Amino acid sequence: MVLGYEDETLSLFGFGADSFIEVMSGIGIAMMIMRIKQNPNSPKSKFEKTALRITGTAFYLLAIGLFAGIVLNIINHNKPKTTLWGVIISLVSIAVMIWLMNAKKKIGKKLHSEPIIADANCTKICVYMSLVLLVSSLVYELTGFAYADAIGAAGLTYFSISEGKEAFEKTKGKECNC
Repeated sequence: MVLGYEDETLSLFGFGADSFIEVMSGIGIAMMIMRIKQNPNSPKSKFEKTALRITGTAFYLLAIGLFAGIVLNIINHNKPKTTLWGVIISLVSIAVMIWLMNAKKKIGKKLHSEPIIADANCTKICVYMSLVLLVSSLVYELTGFAYADAIGAAGLTYFSISEGKEAFEKTKGKECNC
């Protein structure tokens, strides 16, 4: 988020905010794992549902903020100073998210937990968001195309809305259908 702010790169800033929200979501997942280990057939706890609601709300707020930023950047003709950090961070993120997705699948299979396996599949969205950041950052860095960052931020907005919707669906008992 700091690098996105300093370089005036909306897509990198949004990606950083999304990562922060994912950490909050991870806390909810950790609580779910502990609950499943203690009692595999127990329903979602109040804490898990509250965590999902907070996560969903945070994703919606991020989407609103990104959309407002896109509009302002277009109106004011703002361009990033550089998107080099977006390229570097997205490449690291792609590698980490693929590893994390596989680790979640492995744990989910060991615990015989469909929700954890489904969450592993949802980690693909993080990979997609990393790819959006990578492409928009590379396009801007290589061509200077003024709207590459705004287009990347629009892609992140789309994924933020879908993640917010999914978090609220999970509170109602529907599992990830990524």
